[in-house]
Amino acid sequence: MKIGIIGAGQIGGTLTRRLTALGHEVFVANSRGPETLSALAVETGATAVPVREAVRGVDLVVVTIPLKNVAGLPADLFAGTPAAVVVVDTCNYYPRQRDGRIEGIEAGLPESRWVEQQLGRPVIKAFNNIYARHLMEKGKPAGRTGRIALPLAGDDAAAKAVVLKLVDELGFDGVDTGGLDESWRQQPGTPAYTKDFDVNGVRHALSEASKNRTPEWRATANSPGTFAVPA
Repeated sequence: MKIGIIGAGQIGGTLTRRLTALGHEVFVANSRGPETLSALAVETGATAVPVREAVRGVDLVVVTIPLKNVAGLPADLFAGTPAAVVVVDTCNYYPRQRDGRIEGIEAGLPESRWVEQQLGRPVIKAFNNIYARHLMEKGKPAGRTGRIALPLAGDDAAAKAVVLKLVDELGFDGVDTGGLDESWRQQPGTPAYTKDFDVNGVRHALSEASKNRTPEWRATANSPGTFAVPA
């Protein structure tokens, strides 16, 4: 596939490395411009491009940037991009650590539903509940004991099928959690978040999730602080 990745941080950089190694043609972009991605491009064979070009002529786009920055993407970013292009959202809401207060999410909107609204495109929520290092190193062939399972949510069955296949290629079992409104079950603070469960473990963790955010995952009057010192 031709895959555009917007964001070259921990998850974006890891997906660039893994997906190029699997033979996919990757176009990677960040907010600072393609010249800042030259080392990653040389290392992986990916093509560094401006953000707008990451969504052109591709089969799938991954948006993997700090959640607070999603609203700053060009409003017409996906104008002219065919509806069949799958958009994956890996973003997490860290109000006290990084993102500050986002009113819609604080009022109960699932993180990825908010992202969808900002992008103006349907999204599939995936790759948000695993550490980047584990995404890089812990993939296993299908059927292998202890294979980590990754949940994903979305409203388009065909788009989910594309992402499930990609998850399998990367060495993980995909677990379809339902529509995007169920994506809160895999967000930070829930039992499935960063636990490296297998399929049965993920399904149990999803069933145990609570939609009510604990104080650790809600903004305060002083938010944001830092990951070292949340506010």
